[in-house]
Amino acid sequence: MFANDRDLLSLEPGIFRDVLWLGQRLVRGVGSVSGTTLTMTTQDQGFDDAGVGAGNVVVVDGVALEVVSRESASELTVSRLRDSIVGAPVGAGSISEKVVEVSTFGPQISIVHAQVLRMLGLRATGEGGDGAGEGDVTNPSQLALVEALGAVHLVYAGAAAAGGSAGDLAHKAALYRERFGGERQRAAAMIDLDGDGEADATRRMNVIQFVRA
Repeated sequence: MFANDRDLLSLEPGIFRDVLWLGQRLVRGVGSVSGTTLTMTTQDQGFDDAGVGAGNVVVVDGVALEVVSRESASELTVSRLRDSIVGAPVGAGSISEKVVEVSTFGPQISIVHAQVLRMLGLRATGEGGDGAGEGDVTNPSQLALVEALGAVHLVYAGAAAAGGSAGDLAHKAALYRERFGGERQRAAAMIDLDGDGEADATRRMNVIQFVRA
């Protein structure tokens, strides 16, 4: 996938507090933060078993932090949201013995990722057939925004349909649907067609890709 949970957090700082589906919660427990280190006291599942790592988001006492790296089953390096994923981690201060939750919107990102690939006329990794695949995209980071916008739309649309403060959630869903449509028109994928590591073609999602049957 081109986007991850951290990309959704950069668009909507409150999304991991606004929406929580138990089926997409990875870890819950109690832990403490000191600077950029989160250490769990108790947890229902280890970070390693849950697949928590860089790009995930952890909420500690209502504060959403990005996961920089997993150090062990019970320890993460975390950061307040950085300007860039290559920036130095930003400490979150001191938080002692508070509720910690890690959830993911990976399923929603995956749905949009598949849509983006289809619109670009690309095969998914592991999918048979001829033609270019997602591994041939040389600028995946530049497609993260369109994928994240689509995923945020799906998250809020699903939450609005399930009830709750449906008016506000539906408004956000409509907003992100519009933003996704705009970014879809703008974004371009650079494709390496001959395997030399250099882009040979540009594809846009506002152009239908015709394939010979």
